[in-house]
Amino acid sequence: MFEKLGKFIVKRSKLVLLSFIITTIIAGAVGSLSFGRLDSGGYSDLNSDSAKAAKYVVDVFGAEEPVVVMVVDSASSTIDDPAVASTAIEIEKKIQNHEGVSKTYSYWSTGGSPTMKSKDGKAGFILVYSDIDAFDWDALSAVGASLQEEFDGKYKNVQIYASGAGVITYAINHKIEKDLILAESIAIPLTFLLLVFVFGALVASATPLFVGVTAILGSFFIIYLLTLFTNVSVFALNLITGLGLGLGIDYALLMVNRFREELHNGHSVEESVVTTVATAGKTVFYSGLTVFVTMASLLFFPLEFLKSFGYAGVAVITFAVIGAVIALPALLAVLGEKVDKGVIRKSAITPKEDGRWAHTARNVMQRPVPVVIACLVVLGIMAAPVTNISFAQVDSRVLPASNPAAIASQIVDTRFDGLIGSPIEVVVPNGVGREGEVTSFLDKVKNVEGIVRVGAIETYKQDIRVQVISSVPSRSTDSMKVIHDIRNLEQPSGTLIGGAAADFTDSQDGIARTLPLALGWIALTVLILIFVFTGSIILPIKAVILNALSLVATLGAITWIFIDGHLKWLVGDFTVTGTLDTGSVILVAVVVFGLSMDYELFLLSRIREEHLSGKSNVESVAVGLQRSARIITAAALLLAVVFASFMTSGVTSIKMLGFGVALAVILDATLVRALLVPALMRLFGERNWWAPKWMQKFTLKH
Repeated sequence: MFEKLGKFIVKRSKLVLLSFIITTIIAGAVGSLSFGRLDSGGYSDLNSDSAKAAKYVVDVFGAEEPVVVMVVDSASSTIDDPAVASTAIEIEKKIQNHEGVSKTYSYWSTGGSPTMKSKDGKAGFILVYSDIDAFDWDALSAVGASLQEEFDGKYKNVQIYASGAGVITYAINHKIEKDLILAESIAIPLTFLLLVFVFGALVASATPLFVGVTAILGSFFIIYLLTLFTNVSVFALNLITGLGLGLGIDYALLMVNRFREELHNGHSVEESVVTTVATAGKTVFYSGLTVFVTMASLLFFPLEFLKSFGYAGVAVITFAVIGAVIALPALLAVLGEKVDKGVIRKSAITPKEDGRWAHTARNVMQRPVPVVIACLVVLGIMAAPVTNISFAQVDSRVLPASNPAAIASQIVDTRFDGLIGSPIEVVVPNGVGREGEVTSFLDKVKNVEGIVRVGAIETYKQDIRVQVISSVPSRSTDSMKVIHDIRNLEQPSGTLIGGAAADFTDSQDGIARTLPLALGWIALTVLILIFVFTGSIILPIKAVILNALSLVATLGAITWIFIDGHLKWLVGDFTVTGTLDTGSVILVAVVVFGLSMDYELFLLSRIREEHLSGKSNVESVAVGLQRSARIITAAALLLAVVFASFMTSGVTSIKMLGFGVALAVILDATLVRALLVPALMRLFGERNWWAPKWMQKFTLKH
């Protein structure tokens, strides 16, 4: 099939190339329409009890949560001081006239409600409400940001702080956008310099950008189509850009290296293209397929935030493979020997049959047991801290401590008794007539650890609503315990528990429920694909185990740094919270596993090819490593540079993503591929290629 495809591309190379470029430009133009349609939320499980409670509170009771929690802080006197009170009332009136604000409640306008006063008596709340649609996160977030900007530093006797979910979301999103511009300004020029060094020629070094950019533009088109039917997170664009460039580098390195190899072996341009598509192109297709099914696992999760990364991953992989297997060979057919024009480093142009990678493989295979033990010890040491791993979701503490939203949230958490701006909602549909049951349940709720106050019963027609105030931050492991404790109480039938803490709990529980399914999907599909590709049942099992070990070691390193607080001099300063963002960890794990499988197939493909040509197991590994390890290492280094630039971000979860992926690909390309794989190949010998005869009919014919 791939040989026929190669011949077709060679015969119509200019038509294929021109058609692809025109289609990509059109796709990019249409895809750019998606930028204004993307969502900044998506962190909730929309099928959960908390989501149902939220809809009930809004639709039935017409209730609303404050979009902004303003804190008026007087450091020198109490908030009952006439001068402070006068300033606060003036501020509240101005807020009421602000665009997007429908009403306000404050310590001063409610007659001095004690729940709206700080423990030291020097700060009070102004709760700001809006008539903007409750799910329009961008507009709601902008209200808080503009209020903070309007009042910050304008008064001598008080300081104004803006907090609340919308404010924090806005601050995080805009910090990430700003930081990514800096990261890209570092990564893109550095990556191009490395590409020139790795490819050794200016023309060849542009091929990864050709594959990567076309993958990115094609993916934007798919994302636009998806926005017509569902919500897609704005952060999907970041994954498309990073993964598009990364896969462009991976696949172009493999394809161009094989094309050069064939040319330098005396074959014509046409023959070289056909062989490249039939060998490297087939490898790209199957390695892309393994990354595809791995990224598709994100579609199982109930959060639109994670689903969006699944959409992005599947789209960019699809277009990267199409670009590498169809468009790039057409470009190589047109370029021919001009692919080596603009020579910078001559030694990079001519692939070697024998060299230091082959010597490394032979040395490793001479003493495989000590190498395996040493590698496992290193991976074990790196993995050890993973026992301390703990999960939560993004809150204000991922921001730099000096950020106004982080400061405001810290004040609310430490100086006020209860989270009045973020109550736990208890909704009892058809509860009227069952007040006795409701009261009995609420009496038990009062005794739950972390509960400060249980509000009065509100009724509307046959339904009951009660607001419960907690002292525990909504997005924390402690808040999950509070919600679980409440839900475990005997309660009136049909009771729904909502609010920010319940939303967080349901999101975390939804991820935990889905994780086994996602992991099972990844393991099963990858095992099948590698078996079909290699014809072995041993190699897929080894690949999954090795990649799992590499991933656990990476998670251990992440835990040691971001939970235990080490190596701030390397990754930059951040607030140690004792937890990792669940979504970011899942994204790191899936991306790392997918890319590891990518490199695994690059290596196994070449070893398999050498073995089928008649070489012994040892020589197959040595030559296969020599032919592919340089590509794998170069690709890993380039990808590590792209993701390591994310460590310049001031947002902890982005730092973690950058560090995690960069470390994992370097670890995988060196310790695992260069040492563990050849050592294990030597230990298993010819058994590496074993499969029962009845299964062999399902394998790929080489």
